[in-house]
Amino acid sequence: MSKWGQSNMNAVIGNRVPNFAVSEWVQGAPTNFDQELDHIVLLEVFQVNCPGCFLHGIPEAINIHNRYRDEGVCVLGMATAFEDFDKNTLENLQLLAETGRVIGETRMALGMNGLLRDGDRLSYDIPFPLGMDNLTRTSGEVSMENIMEFIYQQFAEFDSKPENFRNEFIERVRNYLESKEYSAETFEKFELRGTPSTILVDRKGILRDVSFGQPGYIDGMIQNLLDEE
Repeated sequence: MSKWGQSNMNAVIGNRVPNFAVSEWVQGAPTNFDQELDHIVLLEVFQVNCPGCFLHGIPEAINIHNRYRDEGVCVLGMATAFEDFDKNTLENLQLLAETGRVIGETRMALGMNGLLRDGDRLSYDIPFPLGMDNLTRTSGEVSMENIMEFIYQQFAEFDSKPENFRNEFIERVRNYLESKEYSAETFEKFELRGTPSTILVDRKGILRDVSFGQPGYIDGMIQNLLDEE
């Protein structure tokens, strides 16, 4: 599982969902939330170099796709990048879609768990559309205002912490932001905290849930949304 992220106040649970940003589709037909208003949509957000995504997040999304695809549930996959920018690339996503090959820490972790075939290929197929988040190269210039904005979005109780903790945290965030080569539009628009993450939208285009990690309740939420019909 990978963590960290920068956010914008663009997506609010309970409000109409904004469209996600995609630079290129590598598998399946192009689409977006406003084109799927007759469906419940689950957007699975992952990084190519993210073991937890391939051990947990994507398999869960595949199970949901297989279970609910005939009931009006649309599962989509989006690769993003907020770290390891040399590995979390469009090229490696295309490699995954076209050949099933995985790279870096993902390949190591899946190999240790006996989940590869032919040495470096996924032991399962990803059956839903896959796109790449829209990445924009950053300037590398980081102000204290940037740092504090990032911290308060992630950590509302920051000011109540001891001074030593706050100073160390500020330096940690500074180092992260200075090393951040790209901004990922969808990742930031939905205030994601890491990967794997899920974004759940109902048939009316209302954002119902944004989750990081393996929450274990997405299946139940989808059942509830189906029961609302």
